[in-house]
This record gives sequence, C-alpha cells and structure tokens, in this order.
Amino acid sequence: MDKIEESKNYGSAILFGVISIFTLAIITSLIFSFILRFTSAQESSLQFIITAVSFVTLFVGGFISGGKGKQKGWLLGGLTGLVYSLIIFLFQYLGYDRLFNMEQIIYHTCFILTAMMGGILGVNMTTSKTRNA
Repeated sequence: MDKIEESKNYGSAILFGVISIFTLAIITSLIFSFILRFTSAQESSLQFIITAVSFVTLFVGGFISGGKGKQKGWLLGGLTGLVYSLIIFLFQYLGYDRLFNMEQIIYHTCFILTAMMGGILGVNMTTSKTRNA
C-alpha cells in the first residue's frame, strides 16, 4: 500500500470514528434531555452517568476508527479523540470565546486516551476476524 492510499485510509477511518462519536453524542443527548424534561430527575443526579456515556462514546469512536483502519489502532484512536477534542475546543473558543479550563483539559486528555484504547481493541478485533477467514 503506497503512502497516499494509506493516508486516505487513515483519514477515512478517523472521519468515520468522529462521525460516530457525534452521532452517538446527539442520540444520547436527546435521550438525556427527554429524561430531564419528562421526569423529576436533576442534571446533577445524572452527571456520573452522562460522564460514563461520554467515555463509552469516545471508546466506540476509537473502536470504529481502529477497525476501519485495520492497523496502528493507537494512532487512529488517538487522532480520532484529538480531532473530537479539537472540534469541541474550536466550538467553545469561537462560539463562546472561552478556552478550556483545567477540568476540561483533564477530561479531554482522558477522552483521547479512551479513544486510543478503543482503536487498539478495534484493530485487534477486526484483524483476528480476517486472519481466521
């Protein structure tokens, strides 16, 4: 595989991962907004669950990008998490004129590491299937 084709494959894998992250985020946001609207639950009582779902979403995005790329899962997952964090940062900076605070930096660092782990597992799950076939 030449370098240009490999770069396109990596870019496609990262794009699929980021799209899946935002799709899952939109779906879960809609679910949580319905829960908050139609029940007596408070946002503070769901904070841990929302955070856990965020990490699962980043893991799934990394998993998808690693599975699509079929190699270097740590790189694909890490770049997927980095692109996600960069989009969130740009949205916050350009839209609200605020930088990340220390808590957000820690969260996004953990998001990138979680997506990296998902990418590693995604590569290993898909390559083991192709080896057995």
